[in-house]
Amino acid sequence: MQLSDVNLVDLERFQRSVPHEMFAVLRREAPVFWQDEPGGPGYWAITKYEDVKAISRNPGLFSSARRGALVREPDAHMLEVTRKIMLNMDPPQHRQYRNLVNKAFTPRMINALHHRIQELVGEIIDGVIERGTCDFVEDVAAQLPMLAICEMMGVPAEDRTRIYNLGNQMIGFDDPELQPDGSLVNEEQKNDEAFGEMFMYATKLRDRALAEPRDDLATGLVHAELDGEKLSEEEFQFFFLLLLVAGNETTRTVTSNGMLTLLDHPDQLAELRREQDLLPSAVEEILRFAPAVHCFRRQTMAATEIRGQAIAENAKVVVWYPSANRDEEIFDDAQTFDIHRKADHLAFGVGEHFCLGANLARMELQEIFRGITQRMHDIELVAPPRRLRSNFINGVKEAQIRFRTGPRLT
Repeated sequence: MQLSDVNLVDLERFQRSVPHEMFAVLRREAPVFWQDEPGGPGYWAITKYEDVKAISRNPGLFSSARRGALVREPDAHMLEVTRKIMLNMDPPQHRQYRNLVNKAFTPRMINALHHRIQELVGEIIDGVIERGTCDFVEDVAAQLPMLAICEMMGVPAEDRTRIYNLGNQMIGFDDPELQPDGSLVNEEQKNDEAFGEMFMYATKLRDRALAEPRDDLATGLVHAELDGEKLSEEEFQFFFLLLLVAGNETTRTVTSNGMLTLLDHPDQLAELRREQDLLPSAVEEILRFAPAVHCFRRQTMAATEIRGQAIAENAKVVVWYPSANRDEEIFDDAQTFDIHRKADHLAFGVGEHFCLGANLARMELQEIFRGITQRMHDIELVAPPRRLRSNFINGVKEAQIRFRTGPRLT
């Protein structure tokens, strides 16, 4: 591949596979690369590990709030709305909001979930183990993060499918298959409707948490205070949205990517079955090798330069995690998947916006792969996986597998 072949806005290319060859060319020849953008201003693509890290740690210069953290261009109304989501905030607002949420989203709460997550993993595998075939994405990967977050927030079982479908619609904004009518026509209107429905549900959840306090995250959030301030109704709505979409979709994606990666490396899958102590390092290597999020955006607050390239004020800068996580200057044999590796990946971000739910995600990933490696054997793909049409989420829509049948535990 030549530098002239690089096209980071080709969604069909991302749907086929992650363009690692393209990223390798960029790291080698143009680590600060200007990408033209149909219908947009264009942006500087950042593909080296140290640059991604430095940008992420300097929110005063590289802003999440100025134009939002997503690559697509927001209109004025959507920008105003998205700035109320923690993902699209800068300090000091971001730090204040995060500190308030941290008061409810405590390590104690996460640790208390551990046993329940183990139970949920058992139930999920029980649901497929006697069949011998399933869609791994829908029947296994999607189940645990959705169930865990809904239980944390106190979402009743009968509402969870609708919440899950709304999250899919919002994440899959570039994929017509995930839209309610199967098209991208009136896309903004459909996203607005999904936002609205999610917000209405969050209000219902908040009202119930105020009226009937329980030992769940929703109750913790409505009662948490920082300097005498509580989350407003609107702030609660936006946190619910972030948690349900970001926490659910990303862990599902890493679970799916991890399974596919292990199937591509059967020797390491076999070793992981034998050596369960490798689960923590295997999960970290899955996160490095196949992260859920392709990229986030920052906007420059002043003129600057990166690797000698002048960057104007108010320029769009996009950091690419799959590329940073395979930077040859940082990782030995960066293109090799190795469950023994001890590596400091950037899959959870770094700096101000380091993933709030990283510990929960790690716990979920370790437990789901523990369950899979202990109980699901002779796994093989029935057909090529179907990937999400997106250069934002590194997602898989479907992965039909077969495996040896086994007994239920309950």
